[in-house]
Amino acid sequence: MTSTNNLINYGTLVLKLFQYNIKVIFANKFIYFLVAAVLFFVMLVTIALFDDPVMNEALIFGFLMFPGILLMFYPIAYGIQNDDDSKMLEIIFGIPNYRYKVWLLRFVMIILVVLFNLYLLCLLANFTILQFDIFPMLYRLLFPITFLASLGFMLSTLVKSGNGTAIVMVIVGLIFLIFIEPLEYSAWNIFLNPYGEPRDMNQTIWMQVVLKNRLYLTIGSIVTLLYAMFNLQSREKFVS
Repeated sequence: MTSTNNLINYGTLVLKLFQYNIKVIFANKFIYFLVAAVLFFVMLVTIALFDDPVMNEALIFGFLMFPGILLMFYPIAYGIQNDDDSKMLEIIFGIPNYRYKVWLLRFVMIILVVLFNLYLLCLLANFTILQFDIFPMLYRLLFPITFLASLGFMLSTLVKSGNGTAIVMVIVGLIFLIFIEPLEYSAWNIFLNPYGEPRDMNQTIWMQVVLKNRLYLTIGSIVTLLYAMFNLQSREKFVS
């Protein structure tokens, strides 16, 4: 009986911790980004339907990519500033190594929330546009979104301002977009579409390109996340 009560108490504590961090991360403004992401997705699909293209998984991947980026944009850019505004920054820095656990947990929560909302968009697309395997699609979307989230989190530890981080993220995103066409089928393309296999490329070579792309994005995510954690060692830069 005691072990059951302990388990219930632990579960309640985890739930409260999750709810609290969700409130801090999204600061009641996430709903605007969620609505914008859904509207953006619907707009892309509507434009594509009027152009009358042959619907396939490559197009669906592209439709889902940018709403996913939009969903992670606010919590990543404004995470540290929200802590500052809620007077939690000094408390987090006041407990040794606590900040790593808090912000790593929040980073994982952001990715999970984004994936959940992308799952709902996948269901919508599956019923209205084209039937496809949802979980493989989410798995492939996870790589670029996690990398961009890690990069954005690193930038937030350097800029230390929500608005400043947002501006820098937009500039970096535009730079990546400029190189989409010249790097369209390159492993270095952040937005590489794994479903968009070129006709003139051997399938085995294409699979190697996709595999290298995932490897580069994974390494980039780890490096930028570790660098962000390293930046968080300097308490004086954040708390004055």
